[in-house]
Amino acid sequence: MVGSRGPKAEALGSLEARSDVGISAVTFVERGCGTRVSVGALCFAMLIRAILLTLLFAGRVFAQDNPDWTTPHAPFRIMGNVYYVGSKDLASYLITTPQGLILINSNLTTSVPQIEKSVEALGFHFKDVKILLISHGHWDHAAGSAAVIKATGAKYMVMDGDVGVVESGGKTDFQYGSEAGSQFPPAKVNRVLHDGDEVRLGGTVLVAHKTAGHTKGCTTWTMKVTDGGKTYDVVIVGSPNVNSGYKLVKNAAYPGIAQDYEATFRTLKALPCDVFLGAHGGYFGMEAKYLRMKAGGANPFVDSEGYKSYVAEREQTFEKELAKQSGK
Repeated sequence: MVGSRGPKAEALGSLEARSDVGISAVTFVERGCGTRVSVGALCFAMLIRAILLTLLFAGRVFAQDNPDWTTPHAPFRIMGNVYYVGSKDLASYLITTPQGLILINSNLTTSVPQIEKSVEALGFHFKDVKILLISHGHWDHAAGSAAVIKATGAKYMVMDGDVGVVESGGKTDFQYGSEAGSQFPPAKVNRVLHDGDEVRLGGTVLVAHKTAGHTKGCTTWTMKVTDGGKTYDVVIVGSPNVNSGYKLVKNAAYPGIAQDYEATFRTLKALPCDVFLGAHGGYFGMEAKYLRMKAGGANPFVDSEGYKSYVAEREQTFEKELAKQSGK
């Protein structure tokens, strides 16, 4: 376009110092193409922008400082060799075997001491963690990985789509990579996982299911657990959630995001599930089930219907958002 100017030149134009008139709504400056704009209006616009940026940053800080993410929770045995060692909402799982321990989710950098304390409180040794896995490469599930690896020497195994994210400390995440508050200590991956890969240790087998969309390498873990003479299918959901701000249509940073979500829901609906777990306690009503377990009776974490309802509701939410963004 003739006479167009670059974004920097277009921003404010020239502002001359005025000694005779204070900055007010009646003071004007020249912008590109000779447009006259009041300094008062400019100051107001800049103030609004600063407030919005502050709120955005505060929202990110609040998310990371969500009390339920950092409030310790008593560690407990869920079933068989599967234990909960996370906080009130950020789930972390300890899988015990005769040849060492498997830890799923390192959570925040500040979570690691809490996870270690929970592991030790259960009678195990944190240094015996041999394998570290994650649900996906966001800071709330993977920020503590470098610290866990340093403390235990564990082998870090991550789904292909999230390897670059965790090795860059979050900087290559398609949505949050440029946000300092979403970055974390990088950690080297020892084994790159692919959909359907198995992770084995001491007779325990976990299967990695790529359930992408939330992140490019979001992973849902499944395993079989024997308890009380019965064998159960355990599903640890990675995340089927569409975060605020996610573009499902014309996303240059993640062109296939909608198709990946659709594939994820097909996978989740096909998985057999007796024991419903997930990356956040809120997914599966962890606290309420924990209290029911303490009271005695049937194990409340055996909840196949709860799993089906959760997946159906999340799929419906995704489809609604996709239709909205598609203009349908």
